[in-house]
Amino acid sequence: MNSKAGKRLVPKLRFPEFRGDEGWSERSLGEVCNVLQGIGFPDRLQGKLQGRYPFCKVSDVSKAVNEVGGVLSAAANYVDDEEILEIRAKLIPIGSTVFAKIGEALRLNRRAITSAPCLIDNNVTGLKAKTGQATDGFVFYLMQRMDLNEYCGGVVPSINKTTLENINIQVPILQEQGRIADCLSSIEDLITAQAQNVEALKAHKTGLMQQLFPAEGETVPRLRFPEFRDSGKWIAITVGQIADFQSGGTPSKENPVYWNGSIPWVSAKDMKQLFLDDTEDHITTAAINDGAKQARAGAVLMLTRGMTLLKDIPICILSRQMTFNQDIKALHAKGDFDGCFLAYLLLSNKQRLLSMVDIAGHGTGRLDTDKLKTFEVMLPQVAEQRSIADCFTSLDNLIDVQTQKIDALKVHKIGLMQGLFPSMSEAEA
Repeated sequence: MNSKAGKRLVPKLRFPEFRGDEGWSERSLGEVCNVLQGIGFPDRLQGKLQGRYPFCKVSDVSKAVNEVGGVLSAAANYVDDEEILEIRAKLIPIGSTVFAKIGEALRLNRRAITSAPCLIDNNVTGLKAKTGQATDGFVFYLMQRMDLNEYCGGVVPSINKTTLENINIQVPILQEQGRIADCLSSIEDLITAQAQNVEALKAHKTGLMQQLFPAEGETVPRLRFPEFRDSGKWIAITVGQIADFQSGGTPSKENPVYWNGSIPWVSAKDMKQLFLDDTEDHITTAAINDGAKQARAGAVLMLTRGMTLLKDIPICILSRQMTFNQDIKALHAKGDFDGCFLAYLLLSNKQRLLSMVDIAGHGTGRLDTDKLKTFEVMLPQVAEQRSIADCFTSLDNLIDVQTQKIDALKVHKIGLMQGLFPSMSEAEA
């Protein structure tokens, strides 16, 4: 970091009991942490799903960061004591901060902290706070702030033990380290609890969908709103009978006049939420004038070509008029048929739709449009359609609100970290 030797920095935000203290001291990472090395993973242990100790690879670290906020306690492979002796490995202790030391995973700066003794492979490295020099929690959050790409060289980013040990950092006294770690940990606990609430709502939605739509081979759902319990059977009908299909397209990427406008242009990467109100890419009115097709608000978009189809069927509802690419079909509900219900009807049949996906060139998934048009579904009366759609829309809105709370907590955490740690740019000034 090229910090000036001996320069002591003070964070913008400090707990009251430390406001009169002097600034943080400059140290090297090697002075306050032990750098832990991994070993090559023995191929013969591949697929061992049970054992005393997780053997963690880069993928296990990434999974922990994505799913449980950075706490690493499990892995895809395990070892026992006798295997540790055989391969002459050393356990990584609880409280170690671990991360990838090579490749794209290093570039992404993902960090995890171990909550169980484990092994790490030779593409992962770890940091364990030295007793009396630092606390494990402080090191974990310090590393979350640090961009290791600054210290990497070569086409493929990598970092070694010596480079890590020589990185200059700013460190407060142990008591202040503990307070910072406790504060940030409490925010992460809130984020985790909120994420669990969201997952519970999603599970409730899944269960409700199984109840409010007839199971395959049945003509009435198991659960029905009181006013429709005597309404009789749902009728069999094809998707093509209740929706018109529209194809999308991609304006020429070689013509800059068509791009970076104000009109949303949907591709697979945008289809990660049910109600879509904006996209990553936008096109111009010139692209519309030259033939780019638009789907109206309320249209149901469905991915029909792409690698994603091998594991999922992305479906979304447009909150406003948009354009879309050639891998997507827009379905417009006919007559007084409820468009939102169409989306939920398709979602309730996702497993059946997945079974229709075949493989096109280069291993790409493909959902044949003609087969989709003749895909048979069960349909209730319009009033029941709207009641079901309103029920799920309300539930999705609640999920969105709770998800926004997670996002707000994450932003709050980032702000706290910026305040609780000194800016290294001040040290370089």
